Amino acid sequence: MPVRLSESAKRLLDLRVFAHLATLMPDGSPKAEPVWVAREGDRVLVATDRRSLKARNIAADPRVALSLVDPDDPYEQLLIRGRVVETRPDPELTALDALSLKYIGGPFPRRKWPSRVVLVVEADLARHYRSPLSHYSATDRNGADERSPA
Repeated sequence: MPVRLSESAKRLLDLRVFAHLATLMPDGSPKAEPVWVAREGDRVLVATDRRSLKARNIAADPRVALSLVDPDDPYEQLLIRGRVVETRPDPELTALDALSLKYIGGPFPRRKWPSRVVLVVEADLARHYRSPLSHYSATDRNGADERSPA
């Protein structure tokens, strides 16, 4: 039975946040990749090509998981387990353009996609969590860039 998303979960999904989508390979092993997401009520939308590995995995087994973190506070997270309940054709790239507008500010630049689809995910479990831990940027408290070699 699908669950309703909390307002905090909806807020995070509505941000320009990359999600990681996990699907199941034919041998049962997981495959995860970053994706753009949108929300339609309590459902999550992901655009892809019908021929992509994730779409083929979902055609064989619709169970998926999504993971998102707030870019300003990576200790705020949303974890979703559910299933793809619909695969909608998107030949005019309407849904992809809406996602592209959200993520890069304009229509999707690559227009030759003959088999674009939108995956519609219903959550069976949606867990929004904010840890009491705090995060600081790549520049630590001393002003040194942690990514730089010593």
